Amino acid sequence: MKADLSRALLDWYEIEARDLPWRRTQDPYAIWISEIMLQQTQVDTVLSYYQRFLERFPNLEALAKASVDDVLKAWEGLGYYRRAVNFHRAATIVQNEHSGAIPSTAAQLWQLPGIGPYTAAAIASIAFGEDVPVLDGNVIRVITRLFCIEGDVGKSATKTELLRTLESLVPPGEASAFNQALMDLGARICRPKNPACVSCPVRASCSALQSDRVLDFPHRGPRKAVPHRDVVAGAIWDGEPFAENSKLLIAQRKLHDMLGGLWELPGGGVEDGESFEEALHRELDEELAIQVEILEPMMTIQHTYSHFRMSLHVFHCRHTHGEPQPIDVADWTWARPSTLDQYAFPGADRKILEALKGQTTEDAEDAKRT
Repeated sequence: MKADLSRALLDWYEIEARDLPWRRTQDPYAIWISEIMLQQTQVDTVLSYYQRFLERFPNLEALAKASVDDVLKAWEGLGYYRRAVNFHRAATIVQNEHSGAIPSTAAQLWQLPGIGPYTAAAIASIAFGEDVPVLDGNVIRVITRLFCIEGDVGKSATKTELLRTLESLVPPGEASAFNQALMDLGARICRPKNPACVSCPVRASCSALQSDRVLDFPHRGPRKAVPHRDVVAGAIWDGEPFAENSKLLIAQRKLHDMLGGLWELPGGGVEDGESFEEALHRELDEELAIQVEILEPMMTIQHTYSHFRMSLHVFHCRHTHGEPQPIDVADWTWARPSTLDQYAFPGADRKILEALKGQTTEDAEDAKRT
């Protein structure tokens, strides 16, 4: 039965496989890029970044020699920036310690920064043909439905059961096509809601379909409430805001922090009992040893990360005392608003920069009229 299921899936994939750029190459480096980008990110989003990134860093040596700043700038907007930092670290390790030869087994790949069991198996099977199964969200959904696997898929025991099941399904020598077929099936047919069961090539083998329980799988534990945080940031000017020669103070986050290596308008979290203004004064003293005059509120941005929601309260400020020092930041600089596009910023800060650009344009137009 399992051999028939695998063959039916492979026959379907041969005809229905999605045409994706990383499937048109056998270059392990290019496949590695795609798998890192596809972590927690939709295919359609990755498509708009993949080719540009590959053009900017056409091979592993080019990536390893690049600065982290350059890599983050190329990654800007794709999110989950730790992936880019770890990818750069891993490329450097491969270049320096493996003479540029990417490891060919899942066990070896798993030793590199940013590569977990799923990504290691995906690269090893797709790029090198190793007969190992891949277990991502789409595959988990397909397998739990096919075999009515009841356990909580967030538990290690259930994942072990899923991997054992998959290992018995992978046809020798065809792991690349088989793993990609499962991923395509989950993305296009065996969807979380409104699965297209009538079009499924393995519907005859699906236990959940036979028992009318498709939407009961996969089982997951209760979701934790997403916490909310108030955060403050300062658009800190070295003179009058938006004056012709005024500059903004920007700071670079420490590499191992969340959003490490990215630049931002300085600030941080609001502690219990603090006003937003008090929090901003404290954060600027702790991070950069500077004092500012808070001039006026600029905007509030609502932004959601994977594990918390944030209200970012931004204030226009004027620098008054203290030469900035990198106490709790990696670096800092004064930058003209027109040059900020040279730096990589998180999504929330990008919204602030767009507002600053709009204000700068309005002020310039007003000046022309007068």
